[in-house]
Amino acid sequence: MPHAMSTERPAPVPVTVLTGFLGAGKTTVLNRLLRRPQLTRTAVLVNEVGAIPIDHHLVKDVPGGTVVLGSGCVCCTVSGDLVRALAELHGQAARGEVPGFDRVLVETTGLADPTGVLATLVQHPLIARAYRPSAVVTVVDGEVGVATLARHREAVAQVALADRVLVSKIDRDGVDPAAVEAVVRGLNRSATVVRVAGGDVEPDVLLAEAAVERQVAAAIDGDPHAHEHDHGHDGEHEHVHGDVRTFSVVLDQPVRMGPLGLWLSLMTQMHGGALLRVKGLVAVEGEEAPVVVHAVQHVVYPARQLEAWPDGDHRTRLVFIARGLGTGTIASLRHSLAETLGQPLR
Repeated sequence: MPHAMSTERPAPVPVTVLTGFLGAGKTTVLNRLLRRPQLTRTAVLVNEVGAIPIDHHLVKDVPGGTVVLGSGCVCCTVSGDLVRALAELHGQAARGEVPGFDRVLVETTGLADPTGVLATLVQHPLIARAYRPSAVVTVVDGEVGVATLARHREAVAQVALADRVLVSKIDRDGVDPAAVEAVVRGLNRSATVVRVAGGDVEPDVLLAEAAVERQVAAAIDGDPHAHEHDHGHDGEHEHVHGDVRTFSVVLDQPVRMGPLGLWLSLMTQMHGGALLRVKGLVAVEGEEAPVVVHAVQHVVYPARQLEAWPDGDHRTRLVFIARGLGTGTIASLRHSLAETLGQPLR
C-alpha cells in the first residue's frame, strides 16, 4: 500500500534584518560573519538604492552552502521587489537551483526604516507562509553615532525598532562607546547592546531569535543606563529621550485576547507612524502560559504562546516605544486600554 504524501507545510524560514545608518559598518559586519561556518545555509539579500548599484559588490564571495544571490546581491526596494526577491529565492531553492537554506539575512540601505521589510514578512500572504521575522539588528557608528542619532530620524527609528544594537568601530582612536550606548539605551532600553571592533561579532549576535519576553522584563524592571526616568500617573514608568518615549503598563488580572487584539489593531492604525514598537507578555484568561504580542508601527504580528512563563511574574506587561506622542495622547491610550480590558493599569 503506497504511503500517503505528507501535507504538512514546512516551517517558515527566519529572517534577520540587518540595518543601520549610512557608513555605520553593516557590510563589514556581514562580510566577517559570512566567513563563519555558522552562516552556512544562509541566504543574503542586499537592499540598495540608487541608479548604480554598488553595495552588493562589497559583499564578498563566501565558501560553503551560503547563498548570495545574483553574484552577491538581490537589489530590492521595500515593497514589490523585495516580495519578488523572496519569492524567487523560495522557488529556486524548491527547484534545486540554489542550495537549501535555513535562514535569510536582509541588509537594508542605510536610509531605510526597517518597518517596510517587517511589514512585508508579516502581511504579504504568500511571503508570510514561507518566511517570518526573527530579529532586527542595528549597527550604530561608534565614531559619529551620537551626532547621527541627533540629526536623522531614520537612524532613530532603526535603533528604536532594534532587538540588538551593535556599536561599531570601538577600536578606533577617540571613540567613546559608552557615550553612544547611553543614547542607544535612552531610545531603546530593552535591546541588547554589543560593542564591535573591526566588524567582528559572534554569529549568534545576528542569528539568535529576538527574545521578546526578556526584552519586556528588562524594560519593565528598568535600566540604570536609561537617559531619563519619570514616574507618571498611576505609577507607570516612563523614559524620555528627545521626542522618543518608552512607557509600560502592568495588569494584575488575566485578559481576553479578543479585546486586546482589537485595541492593538486600532491603536497601531491610528498612531502607527508614532507608535514605533509595542511588545508584551499577556496573561490570558484560562491559559497557563503567556502569549507574546508584538507590533512595529502599523504592523501587528501574529500572537504566539510560550510554553511557560519566563519568570515568576505572571502579570500582563506591555511596553510601548513612541516618537512624537505627547503626554495627553499617551494618557488617552492608557485610558482607552483600561476601558477596553475593564481593569485598571499599573
